[in-house]
Amino acid sequence: MAGDKEILNKIRSVKNMQKITSAMEMVAASKIRKAQDQMNAAKPYADRIRRVIGHLGAANPDYKHPFLSERDIKRVGIIVVSTDRGLCGGLNVNLFKRVISDIAEYKKENIEVDLVLVGAKAVQFFKRLGGNVLATTTHLGDRPKVNDLIGAIKIMLDAYNEEKIDRLLIAHNEFVSTMSQKPDMKTLLPVSSIDENDESLQAHWDYIYEPDAIDLLDGVLMRYIESQVYRGATENFACEMAAKMVAMKSATDNAGEIIDKLQLIYNKARQAAITQEISEIVGGAAAVSG
Repeated sequence: MAGDKEILNKIRSVKNMQKITSAMEMVAASKIRKAQDQMNAAKPYADRIRRVIGHLGAANPDYKHPFLSERDIKRVGIIVVSTDRGLCGGLNVNLFKRVISDIAEYKKENIEVDLVLVGAKAVQFFKRLGGNVLATTTHLGDRPKVNDLIGAIKIMLDAYNEEKIDRLLIAHNEFVSTMSQKPDMKTLLPVSSIDENDESLQAHWDYIYEPDAIDLLDGVLMRYIESQVYRGATENFACEMAAKMVAMKSATDNAGEIIDKLQLIYNKARQAAITQEISEIVGGAAAVSG
């Protein structure tokens, strides 16, 4: 009955794995609501600070901050935000495909690309693939903090100020729904201009500035870039939890199907063995009586 024992061992092993994936699914499901709340909480600040930039620009139409000025693109910087852990389906793979595709397009135009990597999976992937990596940061945890991102952001902002790069982008996963996430690439610098006819910009913009609006604009633009990267990190974490919940549910369901198939094989093997034993007993009894 060695074959039966092997099947039973496989069933036991798959059941243990099913318990693990089921537990991971429940953990991800418990975290996803907090992750969504954190992601949604970051949006109003980023939107409001964007409006403040428009107010400050309207107050000083003759002043052009470097972060607001378009340049001829010779070199591009990309901040890639990935997860620290795996087991979240194709979330990271789809993001990396998007980044690689964009890099290839830039290469065709003889534009070089510098990378800043956020998340252990991005670090592992691009170290194997190659590329000009300026900085990395990992292990942001369940609640990403701006302080953990500032170092990486500053490296890119310094490069932009020194005209080492002419455009700064951020790549992360966009949360569409619990069942759907997609890779997204946004331009951080130069900051796109705001329509001066926008009603939200016209409302209550005649402020008294202390210090003057130009000095404030420098600081506000820095906060804006930080808020956008932080927003990307929180959104990516929400995507990770959603993708992990779906992936672990799928793994749990697949494990159940495997267990059912193995159980059927085991039952058939046991039935064949019992039938064989009965046949032997009947044959032996017939031989004795004959």
